[in-house]
Amino acid sequence: MSDPRTTPHVHVRAPGKINVYMNVGEPTADGYHDVATAYQAVSLYEDVRAFPANEFSVAFGGPVDTRGLPTDRTNLAIKAARMLAKKTGYTGGVHLQIDKHVPIAGGMGGGSADAAGALLACDTLWETELPREELLKVAGRLGADVPFSLVGGTAIGTGRGDQLSPALAKGTFHWVLAFADFGMSTPQVYRELDEHRARHAADIAPVQASPTVDAGVLQAIRAGDAHMLADVLHNDLQVAALHIRPELTRTLELGEQQGALAGIVSGSGPTVALLSSSAEAAIDLQIGLTTSGITAHHVTGPVVGARVVEN
Repeated sequence: MSDPRTTPHVHVRAPGKINVYMNVGEPTADGYHDVATAYQAVSLYEDVRAFPANEFSVAFGGPVDTRGLPTDRTNLAIKAARMLAKKTGYTGGVHLQIDKHVPIAGGMGGGSADAAGALLACDTLWETELPREELLKVAGRLGADVPFSLVGGTAIGTGRGDQLSPALAKGTFHWVLAFADFGMSTPQVYRELDEHRARHAADIAPVQASPTVDAGVLQAIRAGDAHMLADVLHNDLQVAALHIRPELTRTLELGEQQGALAGIVSGSGPTVALLSSSAEAAIDLQIGLTTSGITAHHVTGPVVGARVVEN
């Protein structure tokens, strides 16, 4: 039996992300929250391959356990392909083969990266040549993090996180990602944040009506200074994630004990991102965490967004 990857196809690599700063507003009338977040794309990638087909289908591989992922039309990558076909009038289908490396429900936008990869791969395979601005609009309809997966680099996200402004970034930041052996529900984490704020309304600062990103974050990113960034890492969702899964507190503490400049729960968790001062320090930290029984991976950022890879 021949290897399908030797047949003509389009291969796209799309990065996962870390939210190095996240300010969450009050719930809006539709139950969602406006946010202000600083995204950084990191060198942990989803590989999306698009093959010509008459119908729409998806299959998964890679080191991540994908047995719980849907493969029907509810899958976000399939939604992306169908949405693009409808937008452009394309009448065929596609078979998507996705090798996953970003943890599922890990707060790193793995599903969004799959969707972004599917959009770019199908647009290239089908030669539909949708303008970049239109592709980003389709991405925004799929989910708040999908446009950033296309753009990559470092960016400020407002609204639901999908209104992007590129942020000038210098140099390379070194992160060690500590992976959990469980996922977390984003809606559950947001609900817990709302309940936490209600319980402690008398003790915590009022929620910003219009969330913003701390200017210190932009200064640190612009300077490429890991020590500066360590001082301003912040995620409003972290308190909720730690309340739901208290064991993440140990990971954060262990990371800092073993040399991390600072740690943060990425997005809605449970992945913990630990910032290091250098590549050497990150490797030492990765080894230390692994010795302690935690699955850890050294990545760098920022990296480019979804890109076609030459076959």
